[in-house]
Amino acid sequence: MATSKFANCCFLISLIFFAFASNHANGKELKVGFYHKNCPHLELIVKEVIDDVISRVPSLAAPLLRMHFHDCFVRGCDGSVLLNSPTKQAEKNAIPNLSLRGFQIIDKVKTAVEKYCPGIVSCADIVALVARDVTVAVKGPFWEVETGRRDGRVSNITEALFNLIPPFANITSLKQGFLQRGLSVKDLVVLSGSHTIGISHCSSFNNRLYNFTGKGDTDPSLDPNYIKRLKMKCSPTDQNSIVEMDPGSVRTFDTSYYNLVAKRRGLFTSDSALLDDKETKGYLKEQALNHGSTFFKDFGESMVKMGRIQVLTGTQGEIRKVCTKIN
Repeated sequence: MATSKFANCCFLISLIFFAFASNHANGKELKVGFYHKNCPHLELIVKEVIDDVISRVPSLAAPLLRMHFHDCFVRGCDGSVLLNSPTKQAEKNAIPNLSLRGFQIIDKVKTAVEKYCPGIVSCADIVALVARDVTVAVKGPFWEVETGRRDGRVSNITEALFNLIPPFANITSLKQGFLQRGLSVKDLVVLSGSHTIGISHCSSFNNRLYNFTGKGDTDPSLDPNYIKRLKMKCSPTDQNSIVEMDPGSVRTFDTSYYNLVAKRRGLFTSDSALLDDKETKGYLKEQALNHGSTFFKDFGESMVKMGRIQVLTGTQGEIRKVCTKIN
């Protein structure tokens, strides 16, 4: 991922809430098996490409999962994060998105799908299917992906800049951002669990180590021993070094994220913020105590809900021939 202030968080929490009330489409026109008749082997084609990619480059699982979050949280799940702009004014050019990786993998999947089903499957649906399949490929849960999305024709750098929640968001901003998109407080803490895979640049949390309140202090919500370990990896001016978000199992989708946050070892302010709300803290502690007994099931359900945000269906939008440009 490219270096940026908002570096390589796997998902969501590189995400800020809309500053306006969203007009939610509830995804009623989406359904499992939407392409059953006109592209019956779609999911097998996507899975084969992704299994091959992740077997060779497992580190791509986290950014490809994160891409679905970043797509859905700006303009809804319409594939707008994939569009290129000759003047560098598209969503992918916004600072929070400069650390996204894996666009070439989406293109690879699209090419494979177009070979068998030309002009049928949207890029937005491919992003959603890829997010599920990379999760499964790193031993995470399987869920049935609803399809039937259409691709948007607009991608705006400013919208991405102001609508993606940063890693330093507090619990109030996090809850508001999710609720405005039709997602619950439970969805917030469940989807935060995707931080069980992936890496971040030091720039996303360095202030917690060296200058939390502008007085050269550290974040008191962080475990002091964890601070010492992070300081060994990140100097005060380090912007580029990378740190695992879930040390020890960064390439395995498991429940250890909740154990870390419960021990005050969440890497981002937005992770630690989950201890500042009764509901999020309760879920977090329950998963940590019971070895993530319901996390996989909950994650699949929350991903389905997220995949319905402001979708384009029917005659809206288009089916792009190439994911990086409108037809």
